[in-house]
Amino acid sequence: MSRAESVAPYGGASERTREAFRNGDLPVGVYGLGKMGLPLAAAYAEVCGNVIGADTNEAVLTGVNRGESHVGGEPGLDALVERLVADEALRATDNRTAAAATSIHVVIVPTRLTDTNAPDLSILESVVEDIATGLSAGDLVLVECTVPPKTCREVVAPLLEAESDLAAGEFGVAFCPERTASGRALEDIRGAYPKVVGGIDEDSTRAARTIYEQLNAKGVLTVADATTAEAVKLFEGVYRDVNIALANELARFTDDLAVDVREAIATANTQPYCDIHDPGAGVGGHCIPYYPYFLAHDRTEDAPLLRTAREVNDGMPAFTVEKLREEFDAEGRSLGEATVLVLGVAYRPGVAETAATPARPIIDGLAAAGAEVLCADPLIDDFTDFDATPVSVAEVTDRAVDGVVLVTPHEAFERIDWNAFPSPLVVVDGRGALDLSATPHRVYTIGGGHV
Repeated sequence: MSRAESVAPYGGASERTREAFRNGDLPVGVYGLGKMGLPLAAAYAEVCGNVIGADTNEAVLTGVNRGESHVGGEPGLDALVERLVADEALRATDNRTAAAATSIHVVIVPTRLTDTNAPDLSILESVVEDIATGLSAGDLVLVECTVPPKTCREVVAPLLEAESDLAAGEFGVAFCPERTASGRALEDIRGAYPKVVGGIDEDSTRAARTIYEQLNAKGVLTVADATTAEAVKLFEGVYRDVNIALANELARFTDDLAVDVREAIATANTQPYCDIHDPGAGVGGHCIPYYPYFLAHDRTEDAPLLRTAREVNDGMPAFTVEKLREEFDAEGRSLGEATVLVLGVAYRPGVAETAATPARPIIDGLAAAGAEVLCADPLIDDFTDFDATPVSVAEVTDRAVDGVVLVTPHEAFERIDWNAFPSPLVVVDGRGALDLSATPHRVYTIGGGHV
């Protein structure tokens, strides 16, 4: 069925929309084929069989149309993309071509921060302008990417109206945040958690719910409006940031109190009203370090708690370097004359990504202190952004190192023979992941103290 003959997803009966979607009579455009966008496009395509993925990267488009996934580390995605393309359920093109050929427009592009930590909506706005060139009455625009509250109501909908021939009320807009994590995207999209949807009007919410009920096995949670849905996504992230900041601040009491703060936290968490997260060497990733600014920027009310939490968490890499310096001093040695190995530059164990990784400021701090810095990470191939000499995990015990900082506890590090280093080390365990009690090394664990 051509698009012109299709049922309109916005403003129609839910049952008819549901049937048309599952039959492939409502072509879907997914804008942004990145690490979450391609899995989302694939998840849509395996349900409706009629998806056009859109991206500005020609190499991505060419690869997808060959049945290739450029997104690594996502179980099942490679085979799924290959099968969907072979079945002609998924194809890829540019934004405007996709907009002219589809009725449901799903936007999942990055929202970055400026140098002053202001949310930069330029990528989203550009995509929305492209969608507007092909927008038809009855179309539905679903925004999945994380944005500041009021973006759908005050930016997306007015921009669609201004750049198309349509008036408000002739098309739908809803915010339906992605609730996925790297390494489990398909699992999360298909239904690890309920989908949250909120529209700019009741018809938008109803249409979005109808669509996502077909994708998500856990169901859909509808909220009052798009702004509420935008807030839900941010609240999930800032809760973790503030909680981790609490844990990190408590970890700084370890030496003064002469207690293992990690043990105290774990024991406190046996009480049902307590759920303190783990302290560590810093907070990285695409989400947690950024979302507080989406809420705090340009608000009438200040956000002192969110800003303080960011300061605490951003300060943990420097705290880690300082602890290593103190441990060297206690040994009568100088950090400035040491060779230090940093274990893990990925922002999270098992994920081959370095977004906002605390390893970078730790490496920079060690280099600024005069140390020679080595780094090892089994998942990362390109270390050009790090002021350190990369070594393989298998070779770390062959290097003449004086100190080690564990930043990211990959499984591969569990196989290191710590007794095989040529001489005793000064070690800072940034994650409480090492048991070096039977080794000759001097070990300090953030939140745990000395071994």
